[in-house]
Amino acid sequence: MRQLNTAVKAIGGIAVVLLLGYLFYFGGTDLIKNPRGTATAAETKPAQAGWVPSRPDTLAPLVEEVKPAVVNISTTQAPRQSRRGFRAPFRGQEPFEDFFERFFGGPMPQESRPQQSLGSGFLIDKDGFILTNNHVIENAGMIMVKLANEKDYEAKVVGRDPRTDLALIKINARADLPVVQLGDSDALRVGDWVLAIGNPFGLGQTVTAGIVSAKGRVIGQGPYDDFIQTDAAINPGNSGGPLFNTKGEVVGINTAIFSQSGGNIGIGFAVPINMAKSLVPQLKAKGRVSRGWLGVSIGPVTDEAAKELKLKDKKGALVMEVVERSPADRAGFQQGDVIVSYDGKDVAGPADLPRLVASTPIGKEVSLRVIREGRSLDIKATIREFREDATPS
Repeated sequence: MRQLNTAVKAIGGIAVVLLLGYLFYFGGTDLIKNPRGTATAAETKPAQAGWVPSRPDTLAPLVEEVKPAVVNISTTQAPRQSRRGFRAPFRGQEPFEDFFERFFGGPMPQESRPQQSLGSGFLIDKDGFILTNNHVIENAGMIMVKLANEKDYEAKVVGRDPRTDLALIKINARADLPVVQLGDSDALRVGDWVLAIGNPFGLGQTVTAGIVSAKGRVIGQGPYDDFIQTDAAINPGNSGGPLFNTKGEVVGINTAIFSQSGGNIGIGFAVPINMAKSLVPQLKAKGRVSRGWLGVSIGPVTDEAAKELKLKDKKGALVMEVVERSPADRAGFQQGDVIVSYDGKDVAGPADLPRLVASTPIGKEVSLRVIREGRSLDIKATIREFREDATPS
């Protein structure tokens, strides 16, 4: 009996050693995965100094899921005359048209003949509605959409909003179309992984990956700038394509890059999908966007202004001018007021106010908190519809 017990103990000891060796070799000392392949405490532990989460082994399953809903867009535009006698250095190379339009502030010099441009987009519902950039389809005589299955369809413009560079187009496919899921761009964090799919330089269904580099970027495109910055490779032709999170949800619409060479250098910008979601119903219903208007011209609070106006800090939007007979004028706003809150939301700087006012329903009465000569005041104003010849805020 003693010999048997000794043998059993020996076998048990060998088994324990083999098991520990197996776990150490295949799972690592932190036991990264349990036998069922699900995440353990080692994988989900909170971020600590010096600890960096590993990049996913592959994004292939995510790509396979979302890629079918991404489309390539090509347009034929009316001919434009050459400017100042220049010849276009990339004439006939459509992707560079997109580059010149976005990053040199004007159209690429052209000869008087029909021009083509390329871009991207994505299907948002089974009826064939597609979101893209306004500059992709602007002035287009014909818009052609190619699906991931290589089928081509002619599209029509449903609505456009040049101020946010968004456009809604539609195809009649008479088929069960794949669609994307729209996510929450406000939930994005700097450092989150993102995936871009598009049609750069005419190379359809190109996939790139990176991270969110920054949020709330103002790049001088207009009063409603609120871009997501990413280092996922974005190039001419990617315009209008989706930016996905790791859940396979669209969180942005790739719109612009910063580049002196024309190619990607790791600084790309996307319109937050939450902004697009708020505008799609209006684009569907009436083809344009109605925005709220307060009627003030604003600027930043400088050190000198903060001292003169007896402010504790430089937060807020300084009222430079009040438009006569505007909602702000009728509510009693004065030059020198500093708006620090709008409808219960903080106004940290002058870039915040135009977006908040623009998204306000026409006719709504809102409460604004202002600092006037060192005193805090609450002022109520009834928002009217923005006119194209008016100041955006």
